[in-house]
Amino acid sequence: MTLINILILISGVSFLFYGISSFTSKRMKSQYARWGYLEQRYLIGTLQFLGGLGILLGLIYKPLIPLSSASLMLLMLAAVGVRIKINDGFLPMLPAIFYAVLNFLILVNTVF
Repeated sequence: MTLINILILISGVSFLFYGISSFTSKRMKSQYARWGYLEQRYLIGTLQFLGGLGILLGLIYKPLIPLSSASLMLLMLAAVGVRIKINDGFLPMLPAIFYAVLNFLILVNTVF
């Protein structure tokens, strides 16, 4: 298994988990409220789930990888922006930064 495939698995499984958590977790519901996006929780969770599913399916159908990784990267850059907007510190922002960079690396390595 290649390094890029491992990164794809990490991203895909993580976003499937976070997407599902957006629907089921009381903790995630409170986080969405804190971020000011409680009303958009189902939309964001669906986008996370679809992005995770898309990037994993990209292991079978390669054209899905750049589309999914770019979408997830943009979603995480928006999450960083939200964290900045609500004055979160660097540590709470770190997961969004990590996943933005992870999906950027996947994108670059699957397009070029």
